[in-house]
Amino acid sequence: MRESLFHQHRKKNTLALIGDKVWTALFWAGSLLIIFLIGCLLFLILGKGLKLMTLDFLIDLPDEIEAGGGIGPFLFNSIYVLVLSLSIAIPMGIGAGIYLAEYAPRNRFTELVRTCVEGLASVPSIVIGLFGYVLFVEYFDVGLTVLGASISLAILNLPILTRVTEEAISMVPQELREASLALGATKAQTIVRVVLPSALNGILTGISLTACRAFGESAVILLAGGSSTSGFMWDFNLLSQGGTLPVHLWYIQSEALVEDAKEIADKSAAVMVLTILFLSFIIRLPIWIRERRFNR
Repeated sequence: MRESLFHQHRKKNTLALIGDKVWTALFWAGSLLIIFLIGCLLFLILGKGLKLMTLDFLIDLPDEIEAGGGIGPFLFNSIYVLVLSLSIAIPMGIGAGIYLAEYAPRNRFTELVRTCVEGLASVPSIVIGLFGYVLFVEYFDVGLTVLGASISLAILNLPILTRVTEEAISMVPQELREASLALGATKAQTIVRVVLPSALNGILTGISLTACRAFGESAVILLAGGSSTSGFMWDFNLLSQGGTLPVHLWYIQSEALVEDAKEIADKSAAVMVLTILFLSFIIRLPIWIRERRFNR
């Protein structure tokens, strides 16, 4: 009897090991396939654009008729709108996440707030763009502007930052809070000096995702900021038109009349990809530096 049970147990373990190896191989194959597809996509986009890239293309003004125009104002607007939107969304999103994770009582109203935040995070960007259009163009009558594009983009990113911050703070072990409070720190000091540093990796990851998404956003910008610029480089006027590089890429691909429209589109796509990769690297750089220090 015991020998029979032993053989049955051994057979189950063998089947479990085989199943584990099969699923591990499938996951590895899926991961490698995804990496391969992403690598092919990056090679295709960058390979077409980088070989044609020049410094003049990045700083010159666009031309509606003659070939050889650049993307200077659109690239500047992209960075300008991104910085303004993050300046609004990051303090509000992180503050709301801290409140929901540390201060908000556990009741039905708080759960309703969380549900609303999650619902806003899943709203299509074109809906946020329509809201920005109604608010700034129809109600306040300021037109399509950098200001409207920035605030609309901040509204798009705010729920995501709030939920990411709340989840990152909730993952911090309760023992760290109790140890800090036991040493005489106040709740605010515990959050600033213990909880937030421990949750920094998750918060920066959320900021990286929202920043990269915001830089490549087109629907919100098109409806709240417009499809063109003031026509000048380094225009910091908040009431200028807020057309960005993704909107310009869409316009070049669909409606442009210049002879080198395809070349401009390829170079613009390469600039977008490189900028997004650079943004992701810069925002996540503190995480890598911190992990390297801890591993020494």
